[in-house]
Amino acid sequence: MCMCCCLYERHVLPWVLDLACGLTPISRQRAQVVPKAQGRVLEVGIGTGLNLAHYDVLRVESLTGVDPALQMHRLARRRAERAGLAVDLIGLSAEERLPVDDQSFDTVVMTYTLCSIPDAAAALREIRRVLAPGGRLLFCEHGRAPDASVRRWQDRLQPWWGPIAGGCQIGRDIPALLRAGGFEMPGMHAEYVRGGPRPLAYHYWGEAIPA
Repeated sequence: MCMCCCLYERHVLPWVLDLACGLTPISRQRAQVVPKAQGRVLEVGIGTGLNLAHYDVLRVESLTGVDPALQMHRLARRRAERAGLAVDLIGLSAEERLPVDDQSFDTVVMTYTLCSIPDAAAALREIRRVLAPGGRLLFCEHGRAPDASVRRWQDRLQPWWGPIAGGCQIGRDIPALLRAGGFEMPGMHAEYVRGGPRPLAYHYWGEAIPA
């Protein structure tokens, strides 16, 4: 990787993602999912901590955040302090074996993360490993649109969008990934959200449980 790319990923990308993922339509989606987290919570792809303001602190017993982008942890710690949450941050990707025991968490939260994990199936297997019996995965993701014309635009935009957005893949089939990872989605919602370009505006959200 060239020096310019390294500088971009280290010093510019965290702010780009923080701005893009903090837009009002995205915040509205987070607010539908994150407050449902309870008990021992693991957040996969905690990034700069944009979800932290949405947790119900009275329902959260403990919170662990996983993200390989160590340069984003500083912003996440600041937001945790403002939210009144104690967060244990782990600098790994969920594709790797996390340093926690099996069945360690009652809730896993994952928002706008599956789009950028190279091996999504491995990450979902690890999530299943750490979920306690009766636990659930709360998710909110953008992904593959149902309209052929929008999917064509997703394909056209991907070659330049991925490099500037931290490897984000616009058109991933989120339900198919979750099913392949061993989950079923009894309460999934999917629709275009208002306030964004259509190639980025089709969102999936809800809860998933091990099949």
